[in-house]
Parts: sequence; C-alpha cells; structure tokens
Amino acid sequence: MLFSFLPAFFNVDNGYTDGLCRGFKSSILTKVDYANLRQCETLEDIKLHLKNSEYGILLSTEPEVINVATLSDKLQEHLVNHFKTLRTHSVEPTTSFLNYITYSYMIDNIILLLSGILHERDISELLKKCHPLGFFDSIGSLTIASSPEELYNLVLIDTPLAPYFKNCLTIDDLNGLNIEIIRNLLYKSYIEDFVEFCLNLGGETAEVMKEILAFEADRRAFIITINSFGTELKKEERIKLFPHYGRLYPEGLSLLANCDSYEQVREVAGFYSEYNVLFECADLDTGRTLEDMFYEYEVALNKRSFLSHFNLGIYYSYVRLKEQECRNIVWISECVCQNHKAKIDNFIPIY
Repeated sequence: MLFSFLPAFFNVDNGYTDGLCRGFKSSILTKVDYANLRQCETLEDIKLHLKNSEYGILLSTEPEVINVATLSDKLQEHLVNHFKTLRTHSVEPTTSFLNYITYSYMIDNIILLLSGILHERDISELLKKCHPLGFFDSIGSLTIASSPEELYNLVLIDTPLAPYFKNCLTIDDLNGLNIEIIRNLLYKSYIEDFVEFCLNLGGETAEVMKEILAFEADRRAFIITINSFGTELKKEERIKLFPHYGRLYPEGLSLLANCDSYEQVREVAGFYSEYNVLFECADLDTGRTLEDMFYEYEVALNKRSFLSHFNLGIYYSYVRLKEQECRNIVWISECVCQNHKAKIDNFIPIY
C-alpha cells in the first residue's frame, strides 16, 4: 500500500510525535557543553555537568562515585525512554516505521545469543547485555535454546526477524557460517526491506530515508570489503553480503567484490565524490579513522533530515544522533578516567 503524507493529514496523526521528537532533538548537547566536558578532571566532574542537562534526572539517582560503564548504561536508558515515548504515542504507519528502527538492534541481539550458544555460554547472562531497543515480547523464550537449531526455530516462530532468516539462512548455515557473515546477511535483507517500506510510504519520508539508507548500504559494503582482507572469505561470497541498494549499486559493488587491498577500495571510492572525500580525510596519524569519517557523514545526513517537514525520517535520525552523543560522552569520559586527554578531542561533533 502506498501512503501519502499530505501536510494536513500528516499533522493529524503525527503532529504530536513530530513535535516531541523535534523537542528531544533540541536538547542535544551543544558546542559549549562539549567545551565544558573537555575541561573536566574527573568522572564526577562530568557527572556534575551532565546533571545540568537532560540527563540530570537519571544521573541524580546514582551515587557520587560512578564508572564509565554505569554512565554509558544511563545514557542508553535515556535514549530508550525517549524512543518508547515516541512509539507509545504513534499510530500506523509511524508505529511500523519505528519498529523497523528496532530491527537492527534485534539482529545484533540475536547474533550475540547465537554466538553465546556456539561458545557454550550462559544465555541468561548474555540476555543482560542485549540492547534494550532490540528486545521483543518473546526474547525471554530464547534463553531455553541449547543449540543453534533450537535458536533458529525459535527465531522463526517468535520474532519479527523471521522473514530475514527465511530469506537468507538455513539451519545448516548456523553451524557452518562465520557469525559475522550471518550478521551481514541479515543486515542485507533488513536494509533492502526497510528501503522498500520507506519507498511505499512515499513523500518526504521516502526522499529523506532513501539518502540515509543508501549511505548505510554503501558503508556496509566498504566495511565488509576492508574487513574481508586476509580472511578466508572468497570474492564471490563477499558480493553476496552487499545490500542491493545505494550509490554503489550495482557497478561499485562489482568493483568492491574484486578488490584485494585497501588502496583498491580507495580507488573505487574515488568514483563517488562524497565517498572520495571521506577516504581522503581519513588519516590514522591524526586519529581520524575511516570509521570516524563515516560517522561524521552520517551525522550530517541525520541533521539534514530535520530541515524538511512532514517526514518520519526524523525519528530514525534522532536515534542515530543520540547514539553519537552517547559515544562522544563515553569517549570523553574514558579519556578523563585514563588521564589521556591528548586524544580527548577525537570525538564526532554534532553541532
């Protein structure tokens, strides 16, 4: 079904959640906040400064002595609370769009549990490490799985990821494939499905999400290629992991499939102006890695989505921007705790 979000009708169903999301976004830490955080000498100083921000309520219940892991959990909890608020007040098709955002976290959670089963770890303990946005109603039932086969059957029955498993994996694959290959196959199916859903929504949502998801597909293709060097992954298997979408599809993906070195990947990126800049600016000597450049580009894309109105893309962008803010705060906190402030500026600024 093709949805059309005309301005008047969009506000009837989404005006409240749209306003909520834009309000949440306005509380993202500013350049001044980061300048103050960089001046902190202890983790308690960071906690004290954050108490004056939107994180204050959550941090106020914590003891004076806090560690980075606890701080990271509280930052994540804050994001999850905001996301749940948006989903609680949403209606279709917005609810389905928000659910799609959670599917990537579900994939990571399932992969974590699968890895635990293969290595004979306690699944109930691993469940505590799963991302809250990747929880689903029946996730507790997965703890009874004692083998990859049982987990596979439970996933097909009880989770929203069932179509992705059916499309790209069999029970035999769970024992025979590398965990990261399974993750990439699931992400490939997920991204392609999310793209189709957004295109069916039409309007500004389709325009905004096409660009964002195209970059996500291309980034995965670059990373998969680079990480495959020196492994047993064959070129013909590598290309099967690439999402069939994005600026690189199809010619660029064919070129990446035949790359044998980082320099060859960089040559492929040179055919695409936006990616050429990212590879050119990546410099390990200055601490600006390719991953950092990808994050910077992602931040720019997600900030841009808020410039247009009557689109659901802002919900996706808000989650991504807040995740980057959490990474920034944790990075600064780690530098402070380890007294390694020479690299404290190596975070990704949002504003």
